[in-house]
Amino acid sequence: MSIELNSKVPDFTAASTGGEFKLSAHKGKSLVLYFYPKDNTPGCTTEGENFRDLYAQFQAAGCDVVGVSRDSLKSHENFKAKMEFPFELISDPDETLCNLFDVMKMKNMYGKQVRGVERSTFVINKKGALAQEWRGVKVPGHAQAVLDFVSTMKD
Repeated sequence: MSIELNSKVPDFTAASTGGEFKLSAHKGKSLVLYFYPKDNTPGCTTEGENFRDLYAQFQAAGCDVVGVSRDSLKSHENFKAKMEFPFELISDPDETLCNLFDVMKMKNMYGKQVRGVERSTFVINKKGALAQEWRGVKVPGHAQAVLDFVSTMKD
């Protein structure tokens, strides 16, 4: 199941580095939800750093940023502290959010087929609807592209 563009994202609650994360608590603000494969890996670290470095601009545009992966809360807390991320990381070990946003894919890893998180980013607008999505994201320039989109949003 995948959420269609411009349709309402179902409310969800998840464990995060800032305590319980509830989507409905972010109503009235835009939200960037970026899914990444694994804490402390090169691409995921760079992606997090890019969102971190642009975070003040996301906030100025009235937008929160949250990272999501299947890693444990403990792993997230260490990763967030080490990288000095100003935003929360959601732990999704049972893949509830991964399935809701349809980001679990078969990928080639060292010549083997493995099931993993496809690097993807979603923007949820102030009304709680899916405003934009990027799938199969390449890290360079991505956070800036998301910021550019968020900066042009009207609602």
